[in-house]
Amino acid sequence: MTLVTSFLDWYLPAHPMTASYLGLTEHDNTLGDHSEAGFLARERAHAEWLTRFTDAAAPTEFSDLIDHELVLAHLRGQRARADWPAWRRDPAVYVGEMLSVLHASFQHRLRPEPELVASALSRLAELPGVYAACRANLDAELASPLIVRRALDQLRTTRQFLTAVLPGGVENEKDRARLVEAGEKAADAADALAAYLDEFANRATGDWRMGEKLYSTLLTEYELLGYGASELHARGEAAYAELHAEATELAGGDWRAAVRALQDNHPPTLDALLEAVTEETERARRFLRERDLVTFAEGEECRVVPTPTFLRPLFAVPAYMPSPAMTASRIGHHLVPFTPDGATPEQVEQRLRTNAYDHLRAMAVHEAYPGHHWHFSWHAGNPRPVRKVFRTSYFAEGWALYAERMMREQGYYETTGQLLAHLDFRLFRAARIIVDTELHCGDMTVAQAEEFMTTRYTHTAGTAKVEVSRYCAWPTQAPSYLTGALEIEATRDEFLARGLGTLKSFHDRIAGSGALPLGLARRVVLEQPGEQAGWR
Repeated sequence: MTLVTSFLDWYLPAHPMTASYLGLTEHDNTLGDHSEAGFLARERAHAEWLTRFTDAAAPTEFSDLIDHELVLAHLRGQRARADWPAWRRDPAVYVGEMLSVLHASFQHRLRPEPELVASALSRLAELPGVYAACRANLDAELASPLIVRRALDQLRTTRQFLTAVLPGGVENEKDRARLVEAGEKAADAADALAAYLDEFANRATGDWRMGEKLYSTLLTEYELLGYGASELHARGEAAYAELHAEATELAGGDWRAAVRALQDNHPPTLDALLEAVTEETERARRFLRERDLVTFAEGEECRVVPTPTFLRPLFAVPAYMPSPAMTASRIGHHLVPFTPDGATPEQVEQRLRTNAYDHLRAMAVHEAYPGHHWHFSWHAGNPRPVRKVFRTSYFAEGWALYAERMMREQGYYETTGQLLAHLDFRLFRAARIIVDTELHCGDMTVAQAEEFMTTRYTHTAGTAKVEVSRYCAWPTQAPSYLTGALEIEATRDEFLARGLGTLKSFHDRIAGSGALPLGLARRVVLEQPGEQAGWR
């Protein structure tokens, strides 16, 4: 048994919700240990595994070496984050993922419905204990009021999800009634936690700023980039300036005004938005087939559906939910951003403007073809389990933004409006690099960040508020899109210049390798010996 295999044999039972997302149904009956003792035990175990991997001889076989380095990157990231414990800082640790894993089990339906209901009942019974652990573990001196209130917005959707949405997907009347009853009890505990957090936010005094040292450590040791926060910020500024000039030329003047004008042409209703996203998703898939730009996984399917109710307060634009990577399923879900129940007509109108017709083409590329859906459905066929367990946003989101640029190069965007929308998205990601690094490593305030996103970018005040709240809660993630895209583009250019294969073989190879830290992905593409077709 290899060291990587031994590590996974410990890791997956210790993180049962991760195992469930991957389709390992033997872990579906529990949410895991969220007590202080549980978190501390996992931190100690991660430290011990890091020592074992650091001391072990590096594997001689190339793919084994990449797997070994992938686990090392994960463990180094865990070591760094131990000094910034989210489980003491952020109620979202105890809120969002619990609902997501319950939703995913019924979305994918990997087992007969009675077994799904039994697992859901077991997990619902654990929810009050998870919420109690949240109250016990949060530290008012570490938690930021802003982060606490962000989690509160999602927590307040819990009752409807547990008592209506989740049972609503069950056909058997008795099982549905049992889920409603269990959901009511868990929802009562959620409401009690919400009341507690409302008060807790008033006395929380922690800072949401991560600081440059930890930020740079995560970039270099976890993401395996060759630079830290300062250089990342400089790259964001340079990219923004270049894209600003290109968009200004395309628009013939003020590109922000031109983008805002595009928003006037939007779907009239949320149902019309769902229909338009479905059409754009199908169009992107046809284009890939006609141009022979990628290899499709057998049985892949991208279903376009409304965003689940419990996620609607958090997402203003489309998102994606992949199929469980350790199953034979290749069915993913492209989530269309419906507004939360009770949204005002003005809020619905703003959501529709944010998802205007000209923007939907690049959005479908990003979320579906050849972005997230194609990528995840393709690399799910990789036979190396560890590549499915550990995936980094810098590759996954970088790939999806790379896909937008590649499709432009292939002539996919047909109108000036679609091209401008594509540049708008790229400018958005450059702005994210600037804002995220300045928020966490500089002196930028929340108000200044919101102003930046409304003046140097095109967000409305409401959207900017939601976005900046996300950056504060999720440091280093926002820069992953453009950073990853630029790294993948550079790797592609070298791959083609050295005559290592075609554009299609590059796509199949790098995306099929997983969602590796970018330094490892580059090595797989440029250094792996043998056939350039990769794992296929």
